[in-house]
Amino acid sequence: MQNNVIIDAARDYVLAQYQQHPRPNLVYHNLIHTQQVVQVAGQIAAHYRLQDDELLAVYVAAWFHDAGYLLGEGKQHEENGAKEALQFLQQQQVPENVQTMVQGAIMATKMPQSPKTLVEQIVCDADLSHLGSKEFSDRNKLLRHEMELTYQQEIPAIQWLTGNVTFLTQHHYWTDYAQTLFKQQKEENLAKLKKKLEKKTEDAAEENLAAATVAATGTEGAPVTATQKKKKDKTAKSERGVETMFRTTSTNHIRLSSMADSKAHIMISVNSIIISVILSVLVRRLEDYPNMVIPSIIFLTTAVLTVIFSVLATRPNVTSGVFTKTDIEKKNANLLFFGNFYKMHLEEYQWGMKQMMEDSEFLYSSMTRDIYYLGVVLGHKYKLLRISYNIFMFGLIISVLAFLIAAIFFPVKA
Repeated sequence: MQNNVIIDAARDYVLAQYQQHPRPNLVYHNLIHTQQVVQVAGQIAAHYRLQDDELLAVYVAAWFHDAGYLLGEGKQHEENGAKEALQFLQQQQVPENVQTMVQGAIMATKMPQSPKTLVEQIVCDADLSHLGSKEFSDRNKLLRHEMELTYQQEIPAIQWLTGNVTFLTQHHYWTDYAQTLFKQQKEENLAKLKKKLEKKTEDAAEENLAAATVAATGTEGAPVTATQKKKKDKTAKSERGVETMFRTTSTNHIRLSSMADSKAHIMISVNSIIISVILSVLVRRLEDYPNMVIPSIIFLTTAVLTVIFSVLATRPNVTSGVFTKTDIEKKNANLLFFGNFYKMHLEEYQWGMKQMMEDSEFLYSSMTRDIYYLGVVLGHKYKLLRISYNIFMFGLIISVLAFLIAAIFFPVKA
């Protein structure tokens, strides 16, 4: 219980330090980073089931490991943080063995890390847990920005990526638990860094080659520069975006058409059952219940009209199935719809498709036309389907009311 009180006091002390000593330049080594380290340190400590003094040392060291950034130069932040933690622990009258463990854990985070005990290993692994997390890219950008603010100069991308690749390659987690928890994601992060570094190096080589060509010939060279390559990449991405848009839109139209057909089939099935029941059962009893004739006619009419409009909504429309060379030359034929070519010979269709594939404007025009007519058909189908549902809904209400009126106000006399 006493340990929990000291841990809470350490948290409050560090939070107060961040409020009393604001450092806007610390965009990475800030309170968020400290809280993340405390959380991960607690997770690892829980795995190893640390008790009492060791658990207290892990939490206090995690809270104070970067507090030195608020008290002096960043290069000496471990020493400053260890001193600050010692003063805090002495005020709390914590045993000397805990003070020693906390100081050792904070100093062990100094690069290159050199942990000797399990407590020191846990704090070191928690401090660099972001290397094996999915937030690595965002955290790494913040670290670069902080270093640029600190040294007041921009860090070249290749230099930064090279340093990161080297650091992640040489780094290893100390505890078995951290190795299991973070290793796979860390390897993925390292692979992404290597890929970025390779691309940046290639772009720089192309720019250097272009600059050398200009210097040697006095003309702006033929080699493709990184800027030109980016423009080509943007164009390619734009084309892929257009293709994705067409594919998604067509898929959505087809899905909506399938939904409309399903709704129509439901109405056809339900009302077919109603019609069969009325004709086979109710009609035979109308002689005994003449007051039910009008309600039955209304109910039967509702069911029949509903089926008619549902069938119209699903009824296919057959087109000519033929296109001519003139249609292709004028770009009027939509070769993506089967109704325009199902009567054609294979050779003629292949010729038309080849013409369309060689002309991107014709291709995109055909795709646009195909989506448009899908939408037109879909609109007509949903209009008929809406009429069918309205007839069924209002007709059912009127029929029920008619049956009630006939039963209540016009009962059959015995």
